[in-house]
Amino acid sequence: MQQQTGILLVNLGTPDSPATSDVRRYLKEFLLDPRVIDIPALPRQLLVRGIIAPFRAPKSAKSYKAIWTEQGSPLMVYSQRATELLQEALGSDYVVRLAMRYQSPSIASVLGEMQKLQLKKIRVIPLFPQYASATTGSVHQRVMEIVANWQTIPDIEFVNSYPAHPLVIETFAENGKAQNPDHYDHILFSFHGLPQRQLRKADTGKHCLSSGSCCENYGRHNQYCYGAQCQLTARSIAEKMGIPRENYTVCYQSRLGKDPWIQPYTSAVLKDLAKAGKKRILVFSPAFVADCLETIFEIGTEYQEEYEEMGGEHVQLVPSLNDHPRWIEALKDLSTAPLEEIGAV
Repeated sequence: MQQQTGILLVNLGTPDSPATSDVRRYLKEFLLDPRVIDIPALPRQLLVRGIIAPFRAPKSAKSYKAIWTEQGSPLMVYSQRATELLQEALGSDYVVRLAMRYQSPSIASVLGEMQKLQLKKIRVIPLFPQYASATTGSVHQRVMEIVANWQTIPDIEFVNSYPAHPLVIETFAENGKAQNPDHYDHILFSFHGLPQRQLRKADTGKHCLSSGSCCENYGRHNQYCYGAQCQLTARSIAEKMGIPRENYTVCYQSRLGKDPWIQPYTSAVLKDLAKAGKKRILVFSPAFVADCLETIFEIGTEYQEEYEEMGGEHVQLVPSLNDHPRWIEALKDLSTAPLEEIGAV
């Protein structure tokens, strides 16, 4: 019998429920990851357990309740649906499984199930188009920690990033066109933020953030830079849609703490647009392949409320990839294409 290939899809994670206790448990596991809050262990423990989790969990729980569906967390629902559709697309020669980096189903439990199947090969696909140490890097590390204890280790492949994958770009562009972009005064590509120190730590060439435009020119020297990959994604979507450069801005949301994060901040850009008299804003969030708290609530609700207070009228979120048929085609390609062809620009 021919051995099967395993495909492990890994998304960030979600609380098991919107209850404060479950949200607190999720925040602790997430923020205690040294790749997420990259400070020494003791200060990280004190910060997360003593300040962030106790005070942020009740507020975050209210936000999760606002987006929770009858089926559960949108991120989980869309991720599970994409997993099922990918299994159908790949057929019986593949075993497709979904894990979450934080909470359930855990990477350890899913890999344990895959280990019993005696697979020929496992390909790990983090569901983050752009590489960051705090996301893709953390997934890769966790997988390696687990399989290091296996007596028999099959061939294991890691997909690093796919910021300009043609099918990913086409899907975002199609979703954007469905919102009638000509009816908006400006377009934002709002990515999840990272502390600037993390970008510098990831840069072995020592040129990161050396100028205000260093991330705008993607090439071999910065091919692993999160900021450069975000710029590449935004530029690729804009070109696909025919959006002139002056009509869009790349920015970053979800800042935590007082240290400087990658800029410009989405909230600051919205403030400037409101002052300039821009009334209607269309927002892409291409760091996420499934709509979640950061897209549905942070953009769709919080930014909308803030923008109205600033004098604007409407902030419209472009839906993420979710379970779009072309996204499933992209996942099929990420599952089967030679690794050297994935992410090639």
